[in-house]
Amino acid sequence: MPSSRSTLRPIVALAATAASVAAGPCDIYASGNTPCVAAHSTTRSLYNAYSGPLYQVKRTSDGSTTDIQALSAGGVANAAAQDSFCGNTTCLISIIYDQSGRKNHLTQAPPGGAASGPQPGGYDDLAGATGAPVTLNGQKAYGVFVSPGTGYRNDGTNGIATGDQPEGMYAVLDGTHYNGACCFDYGNAETNNLDTGNGHMESIYYGTCTIWGTGAGNGPWLMADLENGLFSGSNPGQNTADPNLTNRFQTAIVKGEPHQWALRGANSASGSLSTYYSGARPSASGYDPMSKEGAIILGIGGDNSNSAQGTFYEGVMTSGYPSDATENSVQANIVAAKYAVSSLTSGPAVTVGSSISFRATTPGYDTRYLSHNGSAVNTQVVSSSSSTALKKAASWTVRTGLGNSGCVSFESNDTPGSYIRHNNFVLYVQAGDGSKQFNEDATFCPQAGLTQGNSIRSWNYPTRFFRHFANNGYIASDGGPHDFDNANSFNNDVSWVIGKSFA
Repeated sequence: MPSSRSTLRPIVALAATAASVAAGPCDIYASGNTPCVAAHSTTRSLYNAYSGPLYQVKRTSDGSTTDIQALSAGGVANAAAQDSFCGNTTCLISIIYDQSGRKNHLTQAPPGGAASGPQPGGYDDLAGATGAPVTLNGQKAYGVFVSPGTGYRNDGTNGIATGDQPEGMYAVLDGTHYNGACCFDYGNAETNNLDTGNGHMESIYYGTCTIWGTGAGNGPWLMADLENGLFSGSNPGQNTADPNLTNRFQTAIVKGEPHQWALRGANSASGSLSTYYSGARPSASGYDPMSKEGAIILGIGGDNSNSAQGTFYEGVMTSGYPSDATENSVQANIVAAKYAVSSLTSGPAVTVGSSISFRATTPGYDTRYLSHNGSAVNTQVVSSSSSTALKKAASWTVRTGLGNSGCVSFESNDTPGSYIRHNNFVLYVQAGDGSKQFNEDATFCPQAGLTQGNSIRSWNYPTRFFRHFANNGYIASDGGPHDFDNANSFNNDVSWVIGKSFA
């Protein structure tokens, strides 16, 4: 018997070690007695044994859908399955599945008290399926790129904290994709899509909004949206211990229990968590005790405030207030996933520094080139016999993307210092002003053309592409709400042959 026991112990120890190595974030939370009650990710399984669907994509060409699963239990999403399903068309992320088994799935957010969405019925937009490519341990996956007007929600949840019940949550975000609008959130919100008062939310916020609290420097900051306030510390105002963040991949943590809440963060690619705040609830009425309602939101505020932008890769919500030690282990797991950037472009190369032209490929319009009259972008018939002025107006210089160096911007040949940018989805040629908004609006990511050549995708609205419609220039989505989004001839209208410039 002694010999048998001594032989068994190393085997048990090795098995335990292997299980620990393979544990996903939700396995770690469960071992800390704060189990996940919602687990969302389009990039990987968050349990080591989870083999169900991660998310659903909807094809715009015919409205059909397919579920994207991990390559293996506990593994990275099968991006190749999405790429195959969405070939020669565009896709939207229609459902982000809850891996916890509680069916707390996230779907298209309905209208709310602050804003109606841009889609019919006031629903928010769905995210484009290819706007946020990344790799995890070298394997390709896609995140959720939230443009203004995009949002997901579940108002009928199971097991999410209500009232003053304790909870925790984390998210992995793109720390370079943000704005100052309200509110890029992930977490607990109202179940009626309205602002029902102080303390009715408890969500992660990321951005540079300065209406309520702030952190150090100019932001972006990680804060908590507790409704009617973004909090970096105990009360509205500045918490200089809440740092200005610059990480490409950012771990964000908010947790709360009676009389206490905390804010923690880290670089998702390396290093350990830091605590930016841990202490008392805000002293204003309504925050202690809290009145959490238990809905889940992503990319919007509790009342559907939907002007913010950001990128979400994975996140969970827990039952109970996780210990710092449990969260530290989760951070180590995130680092081990090895998030890394991936190419934002595809198709025929569009080389920075080159002088180019864009020829339309739509039958009957294939002698027309992208050009401009003053600030208005349009298409015009251009040939070797055209005037010098017209040749210059139809010629563009490729520059490194003003808003993201992984993409490009197009400088006007005849108006140096002016670039193609979109405003309200209409294309213009305007002088660069150096602002964050202009730079992002003037950044585009060439893709393999939906029919031939290249399709030119907007960086900050990745469901939208350069399109000629009635000979005018737009960024259009397939079947969207505007006239220029008309599905008829969409693939041809957004496909361009890029050639040598006329001037």
